[in-house]
Amino acid sequence: MRTGIYARVSTQRQAQADGLAQQIDRLQAHARQQGWSVAPEHIFRDDGYSGAKLIRPGLERLRDRAALRELDRVLITAPDRLARNYVHQVLLLEEITATGCEVEFLDRPMSQDPHDQLLLQIRGAVAEYERSLIAERMRRGRLRKLQAGVLLPWIRVPYGYRVNPDRPRDPAGVRQDEAEAAVVAEMFAWYADEGRSLYALAKKLHQDAVRPPRAQGRWGVPSVRGILTNPVYTGEVYTGRVQAACRPGATVTTRCIRPREDWMAVASIPAIVTQEQFDRVQAKLAQNRQFASRNNTAQSYLLRGLVSCGVCGLACFGRCLRSQHRYYCCRGKLPALQSHREGKCRSRYIPAEPIESLVWEDLCRLLTHPEAIGYALERAHGGHWLPQDLQARRDALKRGQVRVEQQIERLTEAYLSEVVGLEEYRRRRHDLEQKVQSLWAQRQQLEAQVDRQGEIARVSLSIDEFCRRVQEGLEQATWEQKRQLIEWLVVRVIVTDGDVEIRYAIPTSSNGEATRFCHLHSDYRAVP
Repeated sequence: MRTGIYARVSTQRQAQADGLAQQIDRLQAHARQQGWSVAPEHIFRDDGYSGAKLIRPGLERLRDRAALRELDRVLITAPDRLARNYVHQVLLLEEITATGCEVEFLDRPMSQDPHDQLLLQIRGAVAEYERSLIAERMRRGRLRKLQAGVLLPWIRVPYGYRVNPDRPRDPAGVRQDEAEAAVVAEMFAWYADEGRSLYALAKKLHQDAVRPPRAQGRWGVPSVRGILTNPVYTGEVYTGRVQAACRPGATVTTRCIRPREDWMAVASIPAIVTQEQFDRVQAKLAQNRQFASRNNTAQSYLLRGLVSCGVCGLACFGRCLRSQHRYYCCRGKLPALQSHREGKCRSRYIPAEPIESLVWEDLCRLLTHPEAIGYALERAHGGHWLPQDLQARRDALKRGQVRVEQQIERLTEAYLSEVVGLEEYRRRRHDLEQKVQSLWAQRQQLEAQVDRQGEIARVSLSIDEFCRRVQEGLEQATWEQKRQLIEWLVVRVIVTDGDVEIRYAIPTSSNGEATRFCHLHSDYRAVP
C-alpha cells in the first residue's frame, strides 16, 4: 500500500510553533497502526501557505504523484488542511480519487455514505465561512489601528528610516538613519536645484558607491523615482496611496497612485525634506514626463515593444541614428546601470525596415493560408490521432468494463453458493473493483480527448472565419492598421544574429478579438 501524507499550516508562526510537525507525527502514527509505510518522498508539506489558494508547492507535488498513479492512499488530518474553499475541496478530491487513490481524514473518516458526504460538505462550508470571517475581522482591526495612528502600513521600511526591531509597525519607534537620510536630502536637492536627470542621479549614486535600498540590487531610474515621489519624506505617512490594478484579462498586476483625496494620513514621523521642496520635485517630474522617449513620435516603429534579442533575452528599443536609419537595439548594449548586466550584449543592431517587412509579409502569408494555424493547433493539443481510432479505443474500454462487471456478478453468485470463502471473495472482489476504477478513469480521459477534438474543430472554424474577414483589407492596410493587427496577433519577434523567430497568437473566438494579446499573458513574452 503506497501511502502519502499531506500537512499544511497557514502562517510561518504556526510552522515555527511545530504545528506542521504535530500533524505529520499524527499522520505517521496512524499509518504505523494500520501497517502502512510512508516513504520520505511521499510526505507533502506546505509551510505558511493559505488554504484559500491552490498554488502550493507541496500540494502540486501531491497532485503530480497522484496523476502518475504512484499513490494508493493519502492521509490528511482534516478537510480544511486540504483546502479552505469548499469548491476547491471537491475539485481536489475528485481529481485525486479519479486516479484510484483514496483520501482519508483522521478527524472524521469519510466514505461514500450520503451522511458522510453531507458532513464533508458542511465542514467545507464552515471552513470557508471561518476563513472569510477571520479575514474580515483582520481587515477591520487593521483599519481601526491605522485610523488611530498606532499601526504603520509599511511592508518594507522606506530608505532613510529605521524602526524599532521589537515593534516594527509602531510609528513611535520610527527614526532617521543619518547616512541614508543625508543621501535622500541630497537627491531632492540635486534633482530640484541642480537640474540633474533621474539617470544622472542613479549614475552618480552608483559611482559614489552609495548602498542601494536593496542589498542585492543596484541604483536605477525606478528606485530613484520611487524615492523622489514618496511623500513619507515630508514627515507624513499615508495609507491607501498605492493600489494594485489589473486590466481585464491580464495576468500581472500593476501599481498605480490613487487620487490624493483617497489617501488617509496615518502618522507623523521625522521629516527629511520640506513640503515646498517635495512639491517642486513633483512639478519637475511631471514636466519631464511629457518629454519622455515614449511620447516621441518623430519616428514610427511598426514592431515597437515586440522585438527581443535572442542572444541575451532582453527587449529591444527603437533607435534612429543621425543618418536617419532606423534600428532596433538590444537593451543589453546600454550601460550596466540601465541594462542591469555586467557585460554588453554582442548582438548587432537590427535594421528596422527589413525586419518590419519580413514580419508583415509572414503575417499576411499566415492569414491567407489558415490551414497552417489549424495544424499548429492540433499539434499544441496533441491531436496526432484519428477519430476512428478514438472510437475503437472507447468501445474496447466499454467492453472491458462490462466484462469485469460480469465477473463481479459471477463471483458474488459463487460466494452465495458457498463455492468460495469470505476472505477469498473479498480479495478477488477488491481486485476486480480496482480494475473497474482503472477502466473508468481511462474511459474518462478518452472522453476528454474526444471533447477536445470537437473543440479543436470548432476553434478551427472560428479561426478560418477570422482569417477570411482580415484578408479583405491586407493589401490596402495603412500603417496604423498594420500596427493594430500586429499588436493583436504577434506575441514576440526574437532575433538571433541572422535568424528571426515570430511567435503568433490567433484569437480562437470573437471575445479574443477585443483584447490585445499583450494584455492577456505577459509571461509568454519571455524567451524560453
